Amino acid sequence: MSNKLYVGGLSYNTTEGSLENLFAQAGAIDSVRIIIDRETGRAKGFGFVEMSDAEGAARAISMFNGTDFEGRNITVNEARPQTERPQRSSGGYGNRGGGGRY
Repeated sequence: MSNKLYVGGLSYNTTEGSLENLFAQAGAIDSVRIIIDRETGRAKGFGFVEMSDAEGAARAISMFNGTDFEGRNITVNEARPQTERPQRSSGGYGNRGGGGRY
């Protein structure tokens, strides 16, 4: 089992500190990260917690998956590896060039 956990269904007001305090009940933590939307600066409602060992990760899943945290039922499970995503275009006309007439 991986030590990195996905935590979904978070309140938009959840902080990394409050999430760390919750998961510390299951064991030692290496890192906590709440994912922020780059355009709005708001939390996306999910994050990742990396536990120090596999036993702590398994304990956190059994303790917190499906439980209420800050008014929301959260999902806690083993994080999947990030997949390669296609490059996003900048919108508009893409790489077609542009410019006016001459």
